[in-house]
Amino acid sequence: MSKIPPNATIALIGKYHAQGIIEPLREIAAALSTRGHTVLIDNGTAQHTPLPGYAACAIEEIGARAQLAVVVGGDGTMLGIARQLAAYGVPLIGINQGRLGFMTDIPLSKAVEVLNDMLDGHFESVQRTLLEAKVQRGDEIIFEALALNDVVVNRGASGGMIEMSITVNHQHMATQRADGLIVATPTGSTAYALSAGGPILHPQLAGILMVPIAPHALTNRPIALPDYSTIEIELRGERTVSAHFDMQTLTEVQGGDRIRIQRSQHRTQLLHPVGYNYFAMLREKLHWNTSPLLDAEK
Repeated sequence: MSKIPPNATIALIGKYHAQGIIEPLREIAAALSTRGHTVLIDNGTAQHTPLPGYAACAIEEIGARAQLAVVVGGDGTMLGIARQLAAYGVPLIGINQGRLGFMTDIPLSKAVEVLNDMLDGHFESVQRTLLEAKVQRGDEIIFEALALNDVVVNRGASGGMIEMSITVNHQHMATQRADGLIVATPTGSTAYALSAGGPILHPQLAGILMVPIAPHALTNRPIALPDYSTIEIELRGERTVSAHFDMQTLTEVQGGDRIRIQRSQHRTQLLHPVGYNYFAMLREKLHWNTSPLLDAEK
C-alpha cells in the first residue's frame, strides 16, 4: 500500500474488554472523522463500547468497505482481526493497549499523533505470512482455520506424551513422541515457539518453523523449512489431543486424524510508522539491550 486515500473508509476495532478503552476509541474515531474519513466500528466493539454516530458493521462488511483497519488492543486482538480480514486484503495499523505489542507497536498515548502522520502518507508497509490448516478424518475435512502466529498440536488436559508421524512435502520426516508440536510463521517465532526453544525468524524470511514441545529425544531439535512446504501431522494411538490456531481457536483431534498445514494464499499487511525497526523492537520487547551483569553494576 503506497498511499491511504484522503477520503478512505477506516474501520476501528478495539479490545473492548480492556479497562479504560472507551476514551481512546472515542478520541481516535473523532480524529479520523475530523480528517474526513468514514469510520466503521466492528459489531463486537460497538456492542460493548458504544460510540454513537458511527456505523457498526460485521467483519464481512468491514472487509468489503474499509481501505484500512485500526486495531486498538494487544497482539491477541491483532491476531484475531488479521485472520478475519486476511481474505479481504485490508491493511492493519496496531495501537498497543496490551503487554508486549510485537504487532501493535504504536503507544496508546501517541495514537492520534502517529495516526495523523501515517494518514498523511508517512508509513512503512510489511507483509506477514499466514498458515492454513485442515484437519482430516478419513476422507472428510472436519475443521480448517488460518493462523498468523502458529498451529499447535498438544496433549491438552490428558497426561503423557502424544505420538505423531510427520511428513514434509509427502516425504516422511519423523515419528516423534512429545508433549506436542508447534508449526509457526516467522511472525509466530517470537511467541510460543520462542518459549519452547525455537529460533527467531525475521518476518520477511520465507520460512516455516517446526518446534517440538518437550520431545522424548535429546536430538529432536527445531527446524526451519521453506515456506512452500506442506506439513502433515498424523496422530498415532487412541489419545484425543488438541489443535490450536493462534491459541484462539481449537479443535479436538483423535488417533488417525491428519493435520495438513501450508502457507496460505492470503497475507496480512501491517502498516508501521516511518522508522520502524524490527531489531529495535526486539531490543525493547525482549530486553536484548540489558544483561544481568550490567544491571547489577548499576
